[in-house]
Amino acid sequence: MPRARIIRDMKARATVASSEVVRQAFRYLTHNTALPAKVRAQAQLQLNAFPRDARPTAIHNRCLETGRGRGVLRAFRLCRFQFRLKALEGELPGVRKSTW
Repeated sequence: MPRARIIRDMKARATVASSEVVRQAFRYLTHNTALPAKVRAQAQLQLNAFPRDARPTAIHNRCLETGRGRGVLRAFRLCRFQFRLKALEGELPGVRKSTW
């Protein structure tokens, strides 16, 4: 089951990346008050026609190893438990156990 979540997350990220430039163009047209209302309405319809996964807010950070959606460290894209395991094994560059 976690593999399906990881694949779904990767697919959503690819969809966002592929449609981001066009989405931004349509968003600019809808917010530009100098344009006629008809053009703005057409741009809004085009924007609404995009797939649900094309919105950047649809992306949720998930662990690449387990698919867990909570406690994910953004810089490594690992959940806290996997981060700890990999750090202790020395698999993460630049990460050491702290001592003081």
